[in-house]
Amino acid sequence: MLDIKFIRDNPDAVRENIRKKFQDAKLPLVDEVIDLDAKLRAAITEASELRAARNRLSKENGPLFGRLKKAEGEEKINIQRQIDLNMAQVKANDERLTELEGMEADYEAKLHHDMLLIPNIIDPSVPIGEDDSKNVEVQRFGEPKTPDFDVPYHTEIMASFGGIDIDSALRVSGNGFYYLLGDIARLHEAVIAYARDFMIGKGFTYCIPPFMIHGNVVEGVMSQNDMDSMMYKIEGEDLYLIGTSEHSMIGKFIDQILPEASLPQTLTSYSPCFRKEKGAHGIEERGVYRIHQFEKQEMIVVCRPEDSMKWYEQMWQYSVELFRSMDIPVRQLECCSGDLADLKVKSCDIEAWSPRQQKYFEVCSCSNLGDAQARRLKIRVKGEDGKMYLPHTLNNTVVAPPRMLIAFLENNLRSDGTVNIPEVLRPYMGGTEKLVPKA
Repeated sequence: MLDIKFIRDNPDAVRENIRKKFQDAKLPLVDEVIDLDAKLRAAITEASELRAARNRLSKENGPLFGRLKKAEGEEKINIQRQIDLNMAQVKANDERLTELEGMEADYEAKLHHDMLLIPNIIDPSVPIGEDDSKNVEVQRFGEPKTPDFDVPYHTEIMASFGGIDIDSALRVSGNGFYYLLGDIARLHEAVIAYARDFMIGKGFTYCIPPFMIHGNVVEGVMSQNDMDSMMYKIEGEDLYLIGTSEHSMIGKFIDQILPEASLPQTLTSYSPCFRKEKGAHGIEERGVYRIHQFEKQEMIVVCRPEDSMKWYEQMWQYSVELFRSMDIPVRQLECCSGDLADLKVKSCDIEAWSPRQQKYFEVCSCSNLGDAQARRLKIRVKGEDGKMYLPHTLNNTVVAPPRMLIAFLENNLRSDGTVNIPEVLRPYMGGTEKLVPKA
């Protein structure tokens, strides 16, 4: 959410930003917001003047009542007349105040609604494009492999180790769920544990957050469109299942004033994640690629505005380092303007190489959200000079094992059906060097 003063002073820049995001339907919102803001400020000003007038008239009536007790004749009549006039004015002011307070509440609600819909100002370095087809490859890390044998579909690889049961999950929970078993389940947890320790080694504080959050936190961390398409709501309660631990991790700071000396806040969090994942998907997105429930290790940073781009660069590089340590080739893909969620200033995806598909697919997403989440959640920082300002927030996937497992299994699969366990994972797999298919 943008600062209303910024919109008021820079309407053309806000409109141009909306055009860059190919959201022309939102252009009328700029004039609506400016109009609502003017009406709200006028109502507040008038209400303030009426309260001051009411206080002045009340003060005038005090001495008049005192004089009324001593006065006689014409003087008493005149004093009473003045008291009656003052009280009539006070009553009229109170009636108008009640009306204005209702108008203020109405204007504030409409203004807040519209402000939430206006996208954040994107960074000048973001490539302009309508959708993810216009995302730009920046660089590659590791040599993409082209094996001299056919790589099976990922669920077939898992099944060769007795490691997945989708049929039972379908009976128990429906589409988009799975059972992981044996070595594959152990590998899943090994990757999570390794990612946790990897981030702790980078100086991040490990955290297990709440897996359900209030609606005002959801509104604070994501756009309405993302909320509707992703979040599961608990019926009858003001609680939502998180789609990523970023939601509750940033929400941790809601309504807080952070001392500047406590920045940056660098946290890495584990959580299950729950997503609706609406719509039909192709064959390559079945199995455990696009699912309703999965587990993830996340990283978030809350920092000074001048440090956020430095952290952005550092965070996506952590993802590259992690995947390369497991012998998975990756590339960095810069997200274009039309592919950015409304709160994001800048974002990139880390995509892993799929030997089976002979192409890359997304496994991590790193985002700088500027001060948008901080403004929505009222997170403030008290500087050394005593002045308040809004921090910047960033997030990045460390690893999401179901999707990451696809990249891991395909890139570490050997022609005999075994799967190599990279050295960094062996301590988490009891020293196992490779997985051997079951007879």
